[in-house]
Amino acid sequence: MNDSASAAGEDPNGRGEQRSTRRDLREAEGHSRRAPEGDEKPSRGKSGLLFLRDVVVILLVAILVSFLIKTFLIRSFYIPSESMQNTLQKDDRIIVNQLEPRLFPLDHGDVVVFKDPGGWLPTQPATSQPPLTAAIDWVLTVIGLSASDSNDHLVKRIIGLPGDHITCCNALGQMSINDVPINEPYVLLPGGRTRVSDKDFDVTVPDGYLWVMGDNRYNSRDSRYNTDKPGGGFVPIENVVGRAFVISWPIDRWTWLGDYPEVFRDIEPAQSLAPPVAAPSSDGG
Repeated sequence: MNDSASAAGEDPNGRGEQRSTRRDLREAEGHSRRAPEGDEKPSRGKSGLLFLRDVVVILLVAILVSFLIKTFLIRSFYIPSESMQNTLQKDDRIIVNQLEPRLFPLDHGDVVVFKDPGGWLPTQPATSQPPLTAAIDWVLTVIGLSASDSNDHLVKRIIGLPGDHITCCNALGQMSINDVPINEPYVLLPGGRTRVSDKDFDVTVPDGYLWVMGDNRYNSRDSRYNTDKPGGGFVPIENVVGRAFVISWPIDRWTWLGDYPEVFRDIEPAQSLAPPVAAPSSDGG
């Protein structure tokens, strides 16, 4: 009976069972070792999606921050003409502080960017761009990295504040503000000219307005030449986008833009001589 039982495969010492157990353990160990290899691709795919998500979030935050900065703090413009030479050259890029005049007052000598008060700029021919180029330019303009609306704005220097009485020119070719003659080192006078304006004028700046002029006095269509336009050559302060404070491009022209306080130091603040109005008449000079 014992011999026949042993011949039938029964192992009284349990060796067969031990071998089976070791085999099961080896198979289980093999599965456990292969399992991470099977999970590797889904893990990498998940990591890639998380990385892409983080990149998108960072880009959206950067765009939002840039938009807020451009809307409330600073923005860029390029110079489309020679009217501010030699302070600004054509195609210079400038950075404009939009907190002036929103939170801080403007002053004599400030270089400002402002919206066309009406009829100062010639009509621009309509230009078309490929849809992709137009979309990219729009996005860059929104976040302040482009300045596609520069042709709709002007850049000039503030000469007269509300209430100022400005005349030109005296026997020395100078302007006077509130009866104080001023010497203007920033003015470009070509051909040995000594008069700071080829056009005489006598104006008083109404409340809420500015009198502005280009530094290139013989090549600047500024307040002097727009007295027949809406506003009589005066610029509404509400049209001012901000004060230009630095040339940002090209690199070799990087410099701060000053307001020449020494030029206007002796000018007493004027008392407004005109009540607030919607727009001054065009016979102001």
